[in-house]
Amino acid sequence: MAQYFAIHATHPQPRLVRRAAEIVRRGGLISYPTDSCYALGCHIGDARALARLRRLRGVDEKHPLTLMCRDLSEIATYAIVDNVQYRYLRSAAPGPYTFLLRATREVPRRLLHPRRRTIGVRLPDHAVARALLVELGEPMLSATLMLPGAASPFSDALEIRAALERELDLVIDSGSCGLQPSTIIDLSSDVPRLVRRGKGALAPFGLEPVL
Repeated sequence: MAQYFAIHATHPQPRLVRRAAEIVRRGGLISYPTDSCYALGCHIGDARALARLRRLRGVDEKHPLTLMCRDLSEIATYAIVDNVQYRYLRSAAPGPYTFLLRATREVPRRLLHPRRRTIGVRLPDHAVARALLVELGEPMLSATLMLPGAASPFSDALEIRAALERELDLVIDSGSCGLQPSTIIDLSSDVPRLVRRGKGALAPFGLEPVL
């Protein structure tokens, strides 16, 4: 049965954040808020938790997952960031964007795109997510909390609790996050490419839609 923490959306209670981080470290699978919608999260190095996440989402090893990071220097540990990519990251992060970048050797092979050797990274702009990442001291493996066949992600933690309390180890409730997932931008080359339109403006990447 999942534990349930009501954590303030803008002033997270340190005691609850520490407990949430410990659940992740022990191999737990959690749901938590981001600045786009609720997400699933687990420890980057826990293969069993990763398998649970994929099973819950109904995706296989080819489906890309995201490393939630606390700052740009942490991204640079796991992804190759040159001057071009760095400028784009600085212009839009933190925010509701997932960036596809070429992976470094620090990324476990099981997390890589099987052909392109890229990894998705994100700097969330939500106080609870950021506090959790700081407490962890390392990235958290993550995916949008949307069940197979669903038309949209979960936006309400009480609904998550009712539907998944036997599948998760922790549900964090910080109020509604909305229904739009992050915008995915491919920065693995010098020219940004839009992969998925979600929450977040396209202007920082020169990808404004043609009217």
